[in-house]
Amino acid sequence: MNQKIYSRIIGTGGYLPEKILTNLELEKLVDTSDEWIRERTGIEQRHIAAEGQTTCDLAEIASRRALDMAGVEASQIDLIIVATTTPDKIFPSTACLLQQRLAIHGCPAFDVQAVCSGFIYALSVADQFIKTGMSKCVLVVGAETLSRITNWQDRNTCVLFGDGAGAVLLQASEQPGILSTHIHADGEFEELLHVPSGPSKLPKSDDISERTMAMKGNEVFKIAVNTLSKIAIETLEANQMQKEDVDWLVPHQANLRIILATAKKLKLTDEQTVITVHKHANTSSASVPLALDEAIRDGRIQRGHTLLLEAFGGGFTWGSALIKY
Repeated sequence: MNQKIYSRIIGTGGYLPEKILTNLELEKLVDTSDEWIRERTGIEQRHIAAEGQTTCDLAEIASRRALDMAGVEASQIDLIIVATTTPDKIFPSTACLLQQRLAIHGCPAFDVQAVCSGFIYALSVADQFIKTGMSKCVLVVGAETLSRITNWQDRNTCVLFGDGAGAVLLQASEQPGILSTHIHADGEFEELLHVPSGPSKLPKSDDISERTMAMKGNEVFKIAVNTLSKIAIETLEANQMQKEDVDWLVPHQANLRIILATAKKLKLTDEQTVITVHKHANTSSASVPLALDEAIRDGRIQRGHTLLLEAFGGGFTWGSALIKY
């Protein structure tokens, strides 16, 4: 009888650019306040990529840190998936650029675009490759330079986002790892959270709002809380597990109120919820791996713990992963 193959996390890495933009500094740019931002989002600061620093630059540092933790040579990687909304170029993919940086030749490399759910989507794809035997060692990265598509005159959005990268190295194993992944989308809600233009849908005018993120915050908030609660239940039921079986919630770091509302519905305490949004704001596809990396490195997450990862983003897209670390 064939032994079941799992995708097991053997290394994580994260990177945040050196430049920090605090709420107090944002008060000088737009009509907002530190108190207002903290109260509504839980965000205290965000990191901003330096001039000339690209998404691939951030991804490379996070990836090398994941490789160092795992004690694995880059040459052992046989698949690279990068989740990003802000690629360095239209093409080639950021995954191919990262492959070049790591001096890896020949293995498949591609990007996944599911905005804030991107890392969960990429993790799900990587898991399928490992379970089918097509790959044995996969580098999965979430990396963003959202500051490049942020309108710094729009107080509704500029307070929310930041730059960063997180990486996970997965290896085929007979020991339990990723137990299941669940990914969904509904394009009906496109205009609640989007960038109005792109390479083929050109801007209608020179107005910066045509080329930067736009969001209807209240609507997104309501749908996000309900959707994340539902997918958590879907994930637990698929694994015949109870809420009490989850040791850690590692959520997308978009808004502290969304995170706490989701945790409450799962009957998880604040102490069982990894929260990093105050340090780096919403880094889209980078936020889940950044939170995961921090909690593993500081010792909160230990081998044997059961983790629920979940995210919600523009599209709308949403997804989850249940993992035995």
